[in-house]
Amino acid sequence: MFLVFIVIAVFIFFSAIRIIQQYETGVVFQLGRYSRTLQPGLNLIIPVIEYARVIDMRILTQDIPKQQVITKDNVPVSINGVVYFKVVDAQIAVIQVQNFVYAISQYAQAALRDVIGGMSLDDLLAERQKIGEEIETVTQKEAKSWGLQVTAIKIQDVDMPEELKKMMSRQASAEREKRATITKAEGDRLAAVNLAEAAKTMFQSPGAMQLRTLQTIDGLGPTPSNTVVLAVPVDILELIRSCTIKLKETKQD
Repeated sequence: MFLVFIVIAVFIFFSAIRIIQQYETGVVFQLGRYSRTLQPGLNLIIPVIEYARVIDMRILTQDIPKQQVITKDNVPVSINGVVYFKVVDAQIAVIQVQNFVYAISQYAQAALRDVIGGMSLDDLLAERQKIGEEIETVTQKEAKSWGLQVTAIKIQDVDMPEELKKMMSRQASAEREKRATITKAEGDRLAAVNLAEAAKTMFQSPGAMQLRTLQTIDGLGPTPSNTVVLAVPVDILELIRSCTIKLKETKQD
């Protein structure tokens, strides 16, 4: 009998001990009513009469399930995300909400549909961070009354119909071809300007044409199979140019 009494006493003693970790908080209910909040460390409760629920105060992660949403321009997309939140008031989170993890997940899911429904597809693809911030703002307004704080909401995957993906791929390809054509045209224009400047310089400099001819011959290399035929000597070309200039001067006089 004494041994049974010892066993019961030991059981009651250990039932009264609650060790709360540094990242946790304990909410104590006494006969069904809120009594107090346990802080990290060693705590004692009254067995049978009191019950302690331990809440994790670290940042929690909850998936937002993939769902189909219609954008503002009537494009169906499947989108999912993730919500990061933490408990800032354990008493309110336990008493006011039956399951605060499920509640915040559902509310973030509804907020995601509302925000995406007011945006076009182009905005959705280009402004993911902005969308996450808007959903976070909407969700935080309600989460605050639940003793929760939403730290971030991120959009993960955006899935579109295959036909729409093909259309966007063709559009992107056409845009790249357009940029390539514009770049090539700009390059041709600059090349023409440079050639015109070079021709003007060679015309004004007596030895420029000869130097250019020698550079061209030197660039052919020492291969025996390369044969260069100059139909008109360079000196004759220079003489013709000089005569042309003198003739123009005579006409002007």
